[in-house]
Amino acid sequence: MSKRVGLVHATLNALQPMTEAFQQYAPAIQTLHFLDEGLIADLNAAGKVTRPLIRRFIRLVEKAEEAGVDGVLLSCSSFTPYTPLINQLFDFPIVSIDFAMLEEAVQIGTKIGVIATVVTAAPITKQILEEIAAEKKKPIEIYTETLTDAFAALQNGEEHRHNQIIYDKVEEMSRTCDVVVLAQISMVRAMEGYTPLIS
Repeated sequence: MSKRVGLVHATLNALQPMTEAFQQYAPAIQTLHFLDEGLIADLNAAGKVTRPLIRRFIRLVEKAEEAGVDGVLLSCSSFTPYTPLINQLFDFPIVSIDFAMLEEAVQIGTKIGVIATVVTAAPITKQILEEIAAEKKKPIEIYTETLTDAFAALQNGEEHRHNQIIYDKVEEMSRTCDVVVLAQISMVRAMEGYTPLIS
């Protein structure tokens, strides 16, 4: 019997890339999506993760639990710092989408670029990178960019413009950074067919 994984989302923009990733890398896994589409708008309006937003996010995990999942993957990077807290409330594993990526970024680079399209994502990603680097006792420099115009474009159905804005910023930051991190899963669509710069 295949495992069932609950995918918890704060935006509809995350569904497509997450579905495609599981189809490509873990096709035997059955995925169930749990979405509160208003979360990302309220998160942007608040400018930070508030207690009511955390409680709404936890309710999505509860719905996944009711559906009988074997584990949960949180697709919204803004909630990554709260993964240990949420884990204490459930009897199955809960992991955030970006932690392994950020660990690898610290492993391979000292100058790390972070690109986000949501205002809360870049500071949270920066914080996690700093915590990982401190644990590894590795000095790093972090450069952040938040492209709210790209997020607005995607919300308006202008996917090509969204992708181009991100692509151009990745190209720019790649000239000075060892590694560039995309802070949100919804951004990966901009990197299809991307060829990294070679110095």
